Amino acid sequence: MRYLSTRGHADRKRFCEILLEGLAPDGGLYLPEHYPQVDAAGLQRLRAAYGNGRPGGYAALAFEILSLYIDDIPAADLRALCERTYTEAVFGSAAIVPLKRLEDGFYLEALSNGPTLAFKDMAMQLLGNLFEYELGRRGAELNILGATSGDTGSAAEHAMKGKRGVRVFMLSPHGRMSPFQQAQMFSLMDPNIHNIAIEGVFDDCQDIVKAVSNDLAFKREHKIGTVNSINWARLLAQVVYYFAGYFQATQHDSEKVSFTVPSGNFGNVCAGHVARQMGLPIDRLVVATNENDVLDEFFRTGVYRVRGSADTHETSSPSMDISKASNFERFVFDLVGRDAARCKALFHDALSRDGRFDLSADAAFVGAASTYGFLSGKSTHADRLATIRDVSQRFGVVIDTHTADGVKVAREHRSAGVPMVVLETALPIKFAETIVEALGREPERPAAFAGIEALPKRVQVMRADAAQVKAYIAGHCG
Repeated sequence: MRYLSTRGHADRKRFCEILLEGLAPDGGLYLPEHYPQVDAAGLQRLRAAYGNGRPGGYAALAFEILSLYIDDIPAADLRALCERTYTEAVFGSAAIVPLKRLEDGFYLEALSNGPTLAFKDMAMQLLGNLFEYELGRRGAELNILGATSGDTGSAAEHAMKGKRGVRVFMLSPHGRMSPFQQAQMFSLMDPNIHNIAIEGVFDDCQDIVKAVSNDLAFKREHKIGTVNSINWARLLAQVVYYFAGYFQATQHDSEKVSFTVPSGNFGNVCAGHVARQMGLPIDRLVVATNENDVLDEFFRTGVYRVRGSADTHETSSPSMDISKASNFERFVFDLVGRDAARCKALFHDALSRDGRFDLSADAAFVGAASTYGFLSGKSTHADRLATIRDVSQRFGVVIDTHTADGVKVAREHRSAGVPMVVLETALPIKFAETIVEALGREPERPAAFAGIEALPKRVQVMRADAAQVKAYIAGHCG
């Protein structure tokens, strides 16, 4: 399998090369030259591997799917990496991602039982093991630069801490994460973990990561890699739980299932797009946004319009307070027929010039729903509170704010006879203030996280300036 850039860079690279690279040299995102196809026999084989959540089944499923995309890691080593990553001890369940039935045909897929209580652990735990493995083979080191709106940072840092040859420089928007999220990151005292709070919003952090990654001389000199979902390896790991969710929600491979995904940066739902392109019988992929509704606006109108910091709302589902969905480029690349020149014209030229592009009159836009199955919807703070209350009262289940956005939008797009699976994004303790507002009580707190907000913290506050961040990295990566 070889990988290409969404913007047309000529080189075709193998998996382990792009694992350590992140963005392509032309600023594009890597995708496989083709999506491996899973036919009826292949689905049966994958269902058997998962065994509906038997011990070791998720690791076996992950190996089968990853091996379709990775041919430069020996099969025995890749299997061992999956088995080391996806264990009941780490994720709290033999199924790893068990379905929670709310009512007939309506489920939550529990993705938040890992070390940092967020779905990002599902990919990040594997990524940490992959990095350590490949760096060990090369006798190399890597300085990871990432941006987080809340959960990516803690998941990355907890996955990378103690890993040989790896340092982490994580940018986050100063004061815009929940106290629990901040504590998970800033209380880590590992000398190779560096937290940088940027005076701005998540999009400012993400812009800095891209600016540093596009400085090829600096990137090569300081061995810069990424863990954001711009890294294909992370998105690939997320494909696995769509298959696991499908197998739990169905008895036969002729059935279809829809997924609703709370989304800000489009990485989580883009993994669903990949699964659907591979042949997983997904009926609809429903994108649920909060008040920062850039993605919902596109799927309703065909207009993709990024917003500046001043127009990015601070909400009670802060991990989706994003107005530049970096992974969206991967989907649009497929949408426009994998025309790299056109994709570059949209994401580099048009966004740089106008801050927007318009596909409403383009035949390709119709394909967003008819060919690729996408629908969307928006949730507000009031919707969030009402949904949290309703799910608690009717089903005895407390959900976090982002999952509430997903449940609210999913209810608007249910189809008779088609199971709807909402991807859970985090446990509610991470957003306790809003849960208290909705229910009048604190959500359950796992014992391991008692008093986390009171722990000492280590973080550098900086203005939104790529040069200052680069200077900090250069001074701390030796």
